[in-house]
Amino acid sequence: MSPFAFGPTRRCVLSSAAAAVLGAALPGRATAALGRVADLRILAWPGYADDDLVQDFERRHGCRVAVNIVASDEVLWQRMQARQGGDFDVLALNTAELQRYIQADLVQAVPRAALRSQPEWQPRLRDLSAIGGLVRGVQVFGVPFVFADMGLIHDLRQMPQPPQSIRALWDPRWRGRVLAYDSGTHNFSLAAQVLGAPSPFRLRETDWVPAVEQLVALRRNAMGFYTQPEESVDWFMRRKAALMFANYGTQQLQLLRAAGAEVGYALPREGALAWLDCWAISRQAHDTQLAAAWIDHMLGTAAAAVMRQRHGLSHVRTKAAPDGTQGLWWLEPPEDTARRNRLWRRIVAGDRVSRVLLP
Repeated sequence: MSPFAFGPTRRCVLSSAAAAVLGAALPGRATAALGRVADLRILAWPGYADDDLVQDFERRHGCRVAVNIVASDEVLWQRMQARQGGDFDVLALNTAELQRYIQADLVQAVPRAALRSQPEWQPRLRDLSAIGGLVRGVQVFGVPFVFADMGLIHDLRQMPQPPQSIRALWDPRWRGRVLAYDSGTHNFSLAAQVLGAPSPFRLRETDWVPAVEQLVALRRNAMGFYTQPEESVDWFMRRKAALMFANYGTQQLQLLRAAGAEVGYALPREGALAWLDCWAISRQAHDTQLAAAWIDHMLGTAAAAVMRQRHGLSHVRTKAAPDGTQGLWWLEPPEDTARRNRLWRRIVAGDRVSRVLLP
């Protein structure tokens, strides 16, 4: 693949000198606060667009960047649907979610220029057609970025032995000391695992009532439900949690250890859910070339080091992706995302099983 030289585009109008001053003085998320129109509008997860990476991109391309952070798949979907993707140029999402964005015509094919580092990726991630959901026909709609499994983090002082099963989240011994993630999509998958369903992503009609019963029981056993990784660390430390479902995986493990927590990490025998996040370009991107340049920037060695060292995440360059035979359930589009989230909102609100299941 021939290299592509990204340079300032038609929307990056600052001089190189002005860009250097701007990049040195302003963090990426601060540009929007000054009322300036951003050249690149990013929608991403915590840790995916840190200020130093944004500033470096702004200096290199003489442009202004605005970063918006989300903490759940549901919020990301709502933000993109609000104006049919018109508020953002590039976004990060997991491969299981990408399909509904393609179907809703919210994203466009990624230029091949964004894939110039592909020969340097880990071998299992180079063949995009082998990763479900990224390719349609000959067009690429998502570019692999980082991945992690969703294990169980346990406090070594309260729980010296690692939990063996996902059922530990329901164990009455830990009532009020369990911390879980606020997501209908993932929590119904956990309930499906407890019920022994053939797939966490395919609830049968007969599974809905027992799955709701399981999640009502989880609500009663849990101290609360977090959204962002930093929030989970604060709750875990301050409220002395014994066990946490780690939606962000080793990213949370690293944050907790950096905060001084004595914690372990375990994968349940039922198999851990796992995600592969990718970058995609909004259908209404102002500048597709600049969006492709951002993706290329985040696939570089500097971003790979940040993901590994600062956030504890596996990057396409830095660690071989599991091949699917090591007890992981790679996320797939569930049978009914809207139904899962609607019922989950009722569960969190405290409704009884009979009310949760109302039409």
